[in-house]
Amino acid sequence: MISRTFSTSLLGIDAFIVEVEIHIEQRLPAFSTVGLPDSVVKESRERVTAAIKNSNFPFPNKKIIVNLAPADIRKEGAGFDLPIALGILASTKEVKPDLLQDYIIVGELALDGQLRPVNGMLSIACEAYKREYVGIIVPEKNASEAALIDQLKIIPVKNLREAVDFLNEEKEIEPFKVDLNRLFDINNHYIVDFKDVKGQYHVKRALEVSAAGGHNLLMIGPPGSGKTMLAKRIPTILPELALNEALETTKIQSVAGLLPQGKALIATRPFRSPHHTISDAGLIGGGKYPRPGEVSLAHHGVLFLDELPEFKKNILEMMRQPLEDNNVTIARAAISISYPSNFMLVSAMNPCPCGYYTDTTKECTCNSNMIQRYLAKISGPLLDRIDIQIEVPAVPFKELNSNTFGESSTDIRERVIKARQIQRDRFMEANHLFCNADMQSREIRKYCKIDESANKILKVAMERLGLSARAYDRILKVARTIADLEKSENIHKDHISEAIQYRSLDRNIWGN
Repeated sequence: MISRTFSTSLLGIDAFIVEVEIHIEQRLPAFSTVGLPDSVVKESRERVTAAIKNSNFPFPNKKIIVNLAPADIRKEGAGFDLPIALGILASTKEVKPDLLQDYIIVGELALDGQLRPVNGMLSIACEAYKREYVGIIVPEKNASEAALIDQLKIIPVKNLREAVDFLNEEKEIEPFKVDLNRLFDINNHYIVDFKDVKGQYHVKRALEVSAAGGHNLLMIGPPGSGKTMLAKRIPTILPELALNEALETTKIQSVAGLLPQGKALIATRPFRSPHHTISDAGLIGGGKYPRPGEVSLAHHGVLFLDELPEFKKNILEMMRQPLEDNNVTIARAAISISYPSNFMLVSAMNPCPCGYYTDTTKECTCNSNMIQRYLAKISGPLLDRIDIQIEVPAVPFKELNSNTFGESSTDIRERVIKARQIQRDRFMEANHLFCNADMQSREIRKYCKIDESANKILKVAMERLGLSARAYDRILKVARTIADLEKSENIHKDHISEAIQYRSLDRNIWGN
């Protein structure tokens, strides 16, 4: 006899439907799984067998064949335990088949029949809704995440026995519901704020400009100057996540298994800060079975690379594709997977190997050759994608000891949101542009026209300060953002002057 249940597997951050076919025949006892299962799926036979027996159901002493269709796509994860167990029980007439076709079934079984949660539940719920299933039978701990798609009936079950009773209509289980808007409001808060930062007014201004235009940022300063503290607060001044952005961010975190327990929705912009010893697969994504890397985990948020020159050069060069395309493609012999990676790159570095070249209180022990070799670790193509370079000096004791607080993140965010709205209106007809940082040469010529006085200042900067050719476009884009913050339709000389100050590495301040 053949029985069928329906489950899902993950491919990238999306799910696809898997038909679980169970065939039982009168032959010597055996249990085999076909359809490109990974080792975790193959091991399900032991969990399923023990769970069925320990739930006091009869286990057929026959040959059992489990087929996972489509057979040409690899299936991963322990979420097939529950649909396989229910399929076997349907073949032995312990489960009525009537409701099996209406529900997606997902869950990992413990040996005693209890259910454990699985990753990627939001992606599974999205696919179930897309394919017009009535609902999903899920482990109890996954219910709140699955219920984010409120058009589905989410049936939370604690164990195998409870799932059987529901399908046999012997137990009524109320579909799990959440108030999505209320959940979004509850989780939409940050534990850090810009008002905690003492001094560094010009740096905070640069960060505001960066957030307003979506510009990538590099901070250069001695150890202890507050670079990391400033970076952690950048998400608090970015526009709040829209609901669809929050759902997409949650999907990525869930697929990666990083969704905090008891937290069904990520409603704040992610902040990721990988160590400089990270591998290329860890940063970009990949592995034997591809998983999202840090560039995707930072989607809709901030990726902070501290001690930038200490990262391996080949890893930094891999950043160029996700920075340019807002997605990253992981290609393998059998499959190619794309992950979204629309993030704001914020990086930090010391001015020299010892860190104190620009510090007025400590003596630098590096010579000029050491400094130039250190700075040369960051390639020109990567710097091309960083619009703002700002010096972060050490904070004087007087400011550290002050009882005054800086401007709050809420106040700064309001100005950022208004500037972003100006940009959305400007780029309304260009679907590929969302902020000033996205502009290419054609858009720069169209939207970044400057008057004669501003042009003279830019010309002097190019000639006297040794600005590189690649700095020209960056200065114009940043000046456009500064003008937007001031609600100015035109770019004036003051905007150009400020933008020039945000090109530290181009101004030859280290004499290289």
